Amino acid sequence: MKKLWLSVLLVALLLLTVSPPAIMAKSDGPGNVNATDVQIVKKVTLKGPAAKGGKPVPSAATGIVGDSCKGNKYAVVVGINDYPGTGSDLLYTVADADEMSHVLITTYGFSVSNVNELTDAAATKTAIYDAINAVKGQAVAGDEVVFFFSGHGAKGKANDYDRNNVDQSIVVNNENGSWGYIWDGELVQLFSGFGTNRIIFIFDSCLAGGMSVLNASGRVVNMACTANGLSYEGASWGGGHGQFTYYFAEQGMENGLAEKTDNTPGITDVTVEEAFDYAKANCIYQTPTIADGFIKDLLP
Repeated sequence: MKKLWLSVLLVALLLLTVSPPAIMAKSDGPGNVNATDVQIVKKVTLKGPAAKGGKPVPSAATGIVGDSCKGNKYAVVVGINDYPGTGSDLLYTVADADEMSHVLITTYGFSVSNVNELTDAAATKTAIYDAINAVKGQAVAGDEVVFFFSGHGAKGKANDYDRNNVDQSIVVNNENGSWGYIWDGELVQLFSGFGTNRIIFIFDSCLAGGMSVLNASGRVVNMACTANGLSYEGASWGGGHGQFTYYFAEQGMENGLAEKTDNTPGITDVTVEEAFDYAKANCIYQTPTIADGFIKDLLP
């Protein structure tokens, strides 16, 4: 176990060391956000078997399900393996997106036509902006919205409509083949003005904890790690997934292992909070975090 921990630490340090140097200025995409000191923090791909989790954690789930969705359900699901260049690609983030889409459709009754999955070259900043804005134009009170991202994270000092000294970003693609960034403050702006306050966020990326700024009444923000933490993927998690997505979506939701309170016998009805608790208890090397503004527990 000690050798495994040392090897993981060395891999993480190496990945952080070889990340692109800090960028002095950045303006990209629809938001035209200028940022300085941008540092990409790469998701870590582990090779070989991973140790088991199973540590006790404080419960985010109350065991009491809140109001159910009475309207339509929409999702924007993003996973990026293929990044600019050849040294920053990931292996399992598209599989994460596929799994999340699958779970929403087969387990929670989302219509296939209402799940917009964007991967690799199609997952540009413009396309993601357009997808979110399209849902914003459709969703009304009583509807439900899910936003999922699996990929790299970044940090920097961004002019992104907030007062944070250090901002976090999800790292996407641009149409011209360059790195794209959607900063936390941009996401706050993108998700403002929605007709519904029933919104679920899932971030499986490094520095994900910084996305807690999205928290508001009726929302649940699920983050794979802390604002300064790393996120891991590997073949040992379901044949190839991000660790958090594997425990949250595949094991927790689809296979029903996160279910603590059987609200409907014979039917898997795992709440978001139950799935988060299960993922946090089983994740190693990273500490998932949650910002929960939904009354009681949210059943998608």
